[in-house]
Amino acid sequence: MAHRLFTFVACSILLTGIGTAAESASERNERMKWWREARFGMFVHWGLYSGLAGEWEGRKVADKGNMEWLQSHKGLDTYSYAKAAIPKFVPKPGFAKEWARLAKQAGCQYVVFTTKHHEGFALHDSKLTDFDAGDILNRDLVKEIVDALRAEGLRVGFYHSLIDWHHPQYDFTKAQGLPYPKGGTALGTTPRDHERYLEFLHGQANELVSNYGKIDILWWDYSSTKFDGDTAWRATDLMNAVRAKQPGVIMNNRLFRRADAGKNTTGSGPYRMDPRYGDFGTAEQHVPATGLGKDADWEACMTLNTTWGYSKYDNAWKSPRKLIRNLVDIASKGGNYLLNIGPKADGSLTPETVSSFQAIGNWMEKNSDAIRGTTAADFKLEGVDGRITTKGKTHFLILFERPSSGAIKLPIAVKSAKLDGSSLNVKTEGTSSTIELPATLPDPDATVIRLD
Repeated sequence: MAHRLFTFVACSILLTGIGTAAESASERNERMKWWREARFGMFVHWGLYSGLAGEWEGRKVADKGNMEWLQSHKGLDTYSYAKAAIPKFVPKPGFAKEWARLAKQAGCQYVVFTTKHHEGFALHDSKLTDFDAGDILNRDLVKEIVDALRAEGLRVGFYHSLIDWHHPQYDFTKAQGLPYPKGGTALGTTPRDHERYLEFLHGQANELVSNYGKIDILWWDYSSTKFDGDTAWRATDLMNAVRAKQPGVIMNNRLFRRADAGKNTTGSGPYRMDPRYGDFGTAEQHVPATGLGKDADWEACMTLNTTWGYSKYDNAWKSPRKLIRNLVDIASKGGNYLLNIGPKADGSLTPETVSSFQAIGNWMEKNSDAIRGTTAADFKLEGVDGRITTKGKTHFLILFERPSSGAIKLPIAVKSAKLDGSSLNVKTEGTSSTIELPATLPDPDATVIRLD
């Protein structure tokens, strides 16, 4: 463990600056294969903010909104924030096993969790700072989580914040368009040496990709249009160095915020993404109306209520039906669903979190074949409240509501249609087919009909 605050190292072992060999299309497809097939993952936001639970000095901060941003919302300097938050953050033994079991039960194929959020507190035992779980809790929480996920056969993803409200050399004066607590600017010494912060950022990334075995995903967060890429983070060097240690890793696009790096969150206009800037796009808190294009790799990250980090005041829980239909909607557009949980400070989960993921798991236990390994169909449903997914020569018609006509016409020639193993009547004429439905759909959330 580190006992020197803000110790910096020149990370020669990180191989910074060494370019990676060009990747062929077949090599990329092989690397992305499991992620494209997964379609469903769990996101976890957990840190010091979890203990504050949406409250500051005994008062509610808000009913809704991102409570992992509480330090910024209240304009707190890092010392005041840490003094209040650290005593409340006491993870119980075995917390990570509960997360992993729930993710597995829900049908998730991977879990991405916060190794460090904007507050700057690292969940691993870092040698580069004492603002970490190793020094403060005498535990490596990253190792505990990784071990629990691997025990359940889940892929491992690290969320790591590029922003750092704790580090004394993170230059908030340069980071235009990115949040920084007002209390921090008042106490912060300027000018700052942002290069020293980048040594720290790259150094912690090196720890994460060196000390925990195979890492499947690195989820960076985040850049602005005024501060991104090589200028902000030495991003190309960082990506090359990570790939040198983890050649199979899949990275999102948030080291950059520019047109040819795809969209980070919301926006309009055509989607395009140069693979130099990352492997997949990140739609946040929404499902793009038509996805991000037939050949695009993308993921929608969304919350169970309105906050990523835990808040005891946010009760705007989405219904299990909404969550299941989100999963169907995203898969039908060729995307992955990264659904967030916000554990409490001790790592325990709210009853609403558990029941929501269990409901998805119950649906997936029966219907995962209609989600996992599927792609978007080449045609759209017209006048039907439902979605289509495709796997080879099989289509999955996933209905949310039964049409009043009791039948569905599709622009494809269907040989057979099965619902719960029973055949439905199909009339095919040329390249179109009409499927007769039963009087009642068996699943009020999403009924799956297999079309061959």
